[in-house]
Formats: sequence, structure tokens, C-alpha cells
Amino acid sequence: MGLTLFPGDGDVTSPDVSWSYTGFGMFREWPARAEGFALDEMDGFGGDRRWHSVSTTLAPLLHHPDDDGPDLASTQCAGMLPRLEALLNDDRTDDNDPAHRRHIEDVSQLVTVLRFCVNEDVELIFG
Repeated sequence: MGLTLFPGDGDVTSPDVSWSYTGFGMFREWPARAEGFALDEMDGFGGDRRWHSVSTTLAPLLHHPDDDGPDLASTQCAGMLPRLEALLNDDRTDDNDPAHRRHIEDVSQLVTVLRFCVNEDVELIFG
């Protein structure tokens, strides 16, 4: 069992990205660190730091419940795209690290899905 993020266009051939629940948790740790905080410090992730204390356009993704909660509007997807693309372009760590390669692949797939949501003006569904 796992989690898939996909466009709400009703077309099963649209791009999507999938993780196990554990994998999604591990994935979210990486962009959170890039934004200057650790998820385990945050409210809802074991810590007591409030989300309003961090400034990131990635909050809709990082603070979203795994497979419950509201879908993300195409405008929210558009707001996250530049930062995720910057993470791909600015990343300078060793590509020989399998975990790093996985993070890059995951972000790349997520960017594809978010671009689709923006271009088609459809929501991003967590399912």
C-alpha cells in the first residue's frame, strides 16, 4: 500500500508519482532540509514548531496529510513549481549516492505532475 499524487483530470494515462508511505515521509524530509528546517521539529511530525514559523512555498506539500485532506489547487501547484525546479537545478551533491539519485528522480517526477496540473488547470490529488 502506498501513496500516489496525480492530476484530477480523470485520465488514468496522466502522469503521476508514487511512494510507499514511508518513502513519502523520507522524500519530504529532503526539501524541508533544503528550506532550512527539519520535518521532525514541526507540528504534526513529532515536534512543536508551528508551520507559520517557516516560510516556504512548499508548505502545501510538506504539511499535507499523507492521503487525506484537501486536494491542492493548480494555483498551489504553480506556487511550488519554481522552488522544486530550483532544487533540481541547484543540487550539487554526489550522484553516486543512491538515496540522492532517488530524491532527484522523485522531485523530477513530481515536477512533471505539477506542471501538468498547472497546464490543465486541475487539482493535485493525494490518493
